[in-house]
Amino acid sequence: MSSNDSSNRVLSGMRPTGKLHLGHYHGCLKNWVQLQHEFECFYFVADWHALTTNFNESSKIEQFTSDTVIDWLAADINPGLCTIFVQSRVPEHAELYLLLSMITPISWLERVPSYKDQQLKLADKDLTNLGFLGYPLLQSADILMYRAGKVPVGADQEAHVEITREVARRFNHIYGREPGFEENALAAIKKMGKKASRQYKELRKIYLEQGDAEALERARALLVEQQNLSVGDSERLFGYLEGGGRIILPEPMALLTKQARVPGLDGEKMSKSYGNAIELRESPESVEHKVRTMQTDPARVRRSDPGDPSKCPVFSLHEIYSAQDTLDWVVKGCKNAGIGCLDCKGPLIDNINAELLPIRERAVQFEENPGLVNTIVAEGSEHARDVARETLEEVRAAIGLSHR
Repeated sequence: MSSNDSSNRVLSGMRPTGKLHLGHYHGCLKNWVQLQHEFECFYFVADWHALTTNFNESSKIEQFTSDTVIDWLAADINPGLCTIFVQSRVPEHAELYLLLSMITPISWLERVPSYKDQQLKLADKDLTNLGFLGYPLLQSADILMYRAGKVPVGADQEAHVEITREVARRFNHIYGREPGFEENALAAIKKMGKKASRQYKELRKIYLEQGDAEALERARALLVEQQNLSVGDSERLFGYLEGGGRIILPEPMALLTKQARVPGLDGEKMSKSYGNAIELRESPESVEHKVRTMQTDPARVRRSDPGDPSKCPVFSLHEIYSAQDTLDWVVKGCKNAGIGCLDCKGPLIDNINAELLPIRERAVQFEENPGLVNTIVAEGSEHARDVARETLEEVRAAIGLSHR
């Protein structure tokens, strides 16, 4: 797979924590559904990552993995359009993680923002294990294994993609310098033909001497157009452009996505661990009960008291689920006490249940047929292994571990 091809590949994963909720749907899954129609997508259940903070609660991981996949399928993640797999069923991830650990400074891992954040937030857990320190590198292995050019993340997760770029850059610098690299690159340039060869050399010179980013992009585009270059020659020339070696592991880019903050029943961020979530497969009756018992503006003690929608978690959910005319009705009615809190919650209940209806319906076939879910995961994992083996073959060869 060439560096250019990687730009069309997306990789994302999710730790198995049980049944998914509205926060997962609006923060992640809706975006995944769209991406599967635009790119070659790999979506995986990160069960090894679950062990980094919950190694002593592993008995639940298998069931949580099944719940996660069912919710993905119910949310319209289509195995015919993307690859769905389970991380531990592709053991090549562990080997690449090990190989990358040989070249990754410990200080890089310690400076990842979430490392210290998680230590503070999860102070009740034992996080002194090597797995927790190394989980950002395992994420890098997950991404680089599939040479994914794009990784959908929120702004708070961009640092994880950046360390992956650094690891890939370091690997390519150390192992991309194959014996006779420059001679091989010069030979590859000749294969481009006189005109293209001349353009490539001129653009490379401009970039190296002047740092002209436009010249670099034009040279890359020129390489993409070449039909008579092998993948190996193409990778050599992509690396040679920047004065480096052959690109073995392409650097991914963060695909920043707008992630809605979905408030829970108590106004805090919706989270299973907070006990404030509405699950994707929640029954209509349960949704109604949970929303009707939600906290509202504490200033509205009596029905006749005016309220402030900006201080009400229910209104925050309205902003996600309701049309503008409903929002205007809520604001006006709340501020002048024209409507009560139960009146306000009615349309919200209807809108949430309307969104969840097709999800519940799609879930039934998978809940009633676990063998179908197992087949989807098995086939997806086998395809993922095929791709992973190809990457590892090149990585081993670059390091000198082919042993052929």
